[in-house]
Amino acid sequence: MPIGKRPTAARKRQSSGFTYVGLLIAIAIIGVALGAAGTVSYTAQRRENERELLFVGDQFRRAIGDFYEKAPGGLKRYPQKLDELLRDNRYPSVQRWLRKVYVDPLSGKKDWGLVEVPGVGIRGVYSKSDLKPVKTTNFPAIYQSFSGAKTYSDWKFVYVPGQGGAVPNATQSQGPTSTPRSR
Repeated sequence: MPIGKRPTAARKRQSSGFTYVGLLIAIAIIGVALGAAGTVSYTAQRRENERELLFVGDQFRRAIGDFYEKAPGGLKRYPQKLDELLRDNRYPSVQRWLRKVYVDPLSGKKDWGLVEVPGVGIRGVYSKSDLKPVKTTNFPAIYQSFSGAKTYSDWKFVYVPGQGGAVPNATQSQGPTSTPRSR
């Protein structure tokens, strides 16, 4: 452009058009990047919720096992409701197998599905979520049945006598080489 001449209106429109197209491309790239970051964040949150579900479900299973195995007088039975795990009235003093009824990490509610046997009691719990699990393999031996589950509600945390999982009584022997530990 020669010195002293002003750009024509056509040239102004042409240069502002390139700026507009460049801005649209930049916004599209940022949108795709944010979408990818959101997907990664969502998956990371789901994995964390799965870890929490595995922990909480195992706590319920262990508490049900303790309730069953450590029955006073040897009369073993399952709890009739989850609140019995918070305060076991079968003992003269307060006995607690759980500190609280945990929240389902997937729903955020205390609304657990119960694995019940009519007339027998609650043998386990499960999440009522119909979401598809992210984790599908490499479960601990006791939870191998979770492999390939279609939904989280297929993950049933059930206490089965003789399968293990209940904490041994403090009065039971811990083996021939054990020695009492002081605290």
